[in-house]
Amino acid sequence: MNQAPNDKTPDESNERTSKHFIEQAIDSDLAGGRFTSVQTRFPPEPNGYLHIGHAKSICLNFGLAQKHSGTCNLRFDDTNPSKEETEYVESIMEDVQWLGFQWDNLHYTSDYFDQLYDWAERLISEGKAYVCDLSPEDTRTYRGTVTEPGVNSPHRDRSPEENLDLFRRMKTGEFPDGSRTLRAKIDMAAPNLNLRDPVMYRIMRAHHHRTGDKWCIYPMYDWAHGQSDSIEGISFSVCTLEFEQHRPLYDWYCNALQIHHPRQIEFARLNITYTVLSKRKLLQLVQENHVTGWDDPRMPTISGLRRRGYTPEAIRNFATDVGVAKFNSTIDAVRLENAVREHLNRIASRRMVVFDPIKLTITNWPKGHVEMMQAVNNPEDETAGTREVPFSGSLLIGSDDFREEAPRKFFRLKKGGAVRLRGGYIVDCQDVVKDEAGNITEILCTYDPETKSGQDNSGRKVKGTIHWVSQAHCQEIDVRNYDRLFSTENPDQAKDGKSFLDNLNPDSLSTVSGFAEPAISGAQIGDRFQFERLGYYVVDPDTTAEKLIFNRIVPLRDSWGKMVAKGKAN
Repeated sequence: MNQAPNDKTPDESNERTSKHFIEQAIDSDLAGGRFTSVQTRFPPEPNGYLHIGHAKSICLNFGLAQKHSGTCNLRFDDTNPSKEETEYVESIMEDVQWLGFQWDNLHYTSDYFDQLYDWAERLISEGKAYVCDLSPEDTRTYRGTVTEPGVNSPHRDRSPEENLDLFRRMKTGEFPDGSRTLRAKIDMAAPNLNLRDPVMYRIMRAHHHRTGDKWCIYPMYDWAHGQSDSIEGISFSVCTLEFEQHRPLYDWYCNALQIHHPRQIEFARLNITYTVLSKRKLLQLVQENHVTGWDDPRMPTISGLRRRGYTPEAIRNFATDVGVAKFNSTIDAVRLENAVREHLNRIASRRMVVFDPIKLTITNWPKGHVEMMQAVNNPEDETAGTREVPFSGSLLIGSDDFREEAPRKFFRLKKGGAVRLRGGYIVDCQDVVKDEAGNITEILCTYDPETKSGQDNSGRKVKGTIHWVSQAHCQEIDVRNYDRLFSTENPDQAKDGKSFLDNLNPDSLSTVSGFAEPAISGAQIGDRFQFERLGYYVVDPDTTAEKLIFNRIVPLRDSWGKMVAKGKAN
């Protein structure tokens, strides 16, 4: 049967329906000739470290450019020197590159200060901007409300000549900080409050990290942002939803100046449970020492996630998984955790580590004998090879893996029971040794020499497998167990008189010692491992030659722990 001219093949149909609304808008504009190429940008303000929400925007903007063989600029919107630092600039550049992206051009809004000033003079000359003497408080009052129109400034009708004179004197530093502003002359009765004669310039004597003390007037974000896009020839200005109400203002500026007009498309910003993504609140956490810094592994900053042990691939996969939407919603933090679990499961080498150890003695093991067991580094990756793990008659296991008396569904080691030691033999628990207080200090077992892993022809079947380390060969390590920074799904929801800080999780960090198989000794800062049956861990930069320090990235799913929590363990 012939295919109708307008029909799509299944592959073409799937490709069309799988594209999100931004991609569909880009395809439409390219097909209609509005633009001939895709030029995007990522425009952070250098007033803090980037967080996971920015990561989504980075992946989107750079990804769109890559997909359409276009370009993506990194531009720092450095229009507020009172809050900006070179430290933030450097951290942002590092974060973008760590995520796996490279900008085509590096720009700063401050590169365009002269052009922006010239354009401002042009609007003044055309009667489209004026100098206003109202105080910030009076300016807000005159602006009106969402239900009441604003009131014209008493200085709105100054002549272009007077406004030019005052604006130039603002530039030369003749007036005090905050005493005058330059405002666009649009419509004080506009339903959109952003069009009610917005401020374009304010007087602010602050040292700029790039221009020094050249300027004492600085452009407002809304004045500089759209025009910077225009200067760079950006075709698609991809922003989060809070900029939707600002779009008519950006359109007005471009139309008034008759300059290149990018298309702005808004998408929903990322919100995650148990997390705050407000820069102000993240800064407060740092400045008030609720965390150890911007890269604290409990922080949702990219640098914090990197130190926690997250991979750039996991974050990119997460950004793809949550997709691009038109409406704000909150994503379950579990989805981010699952993204890193899935990636690390494929790439992380396995190691055996024991916490809260208890001694296990194999009473029938040949005295002084050490046997080297072959252990697979990563069952998901054949190319990862194997390692040797020393096995002896004196081992350590986790105390959680033993019960003197255990319920029916406890498939670990119990008195009178049997379990397989990972990569080793099946052992049978015969007895225990207790101290004067009745605490178990040693487990006495026998091993079945016919049950060696990989060579077992005994026909014995046991339901449990546990990990272990040889007491004489293990290496002690320090481990920082990180949990969620906040104890409630929405930290911003606080009781009367409380703040988000009252929702901090007091158990977000605990430090324990562990005992690892000797293969861990070669670990370098940033190396990631799966500690078998426990979770994923990364070597922290605080590591020294004397002591390895690991951060827990995420735990493994614990089926026994879940049964205990649900009361179904018996």
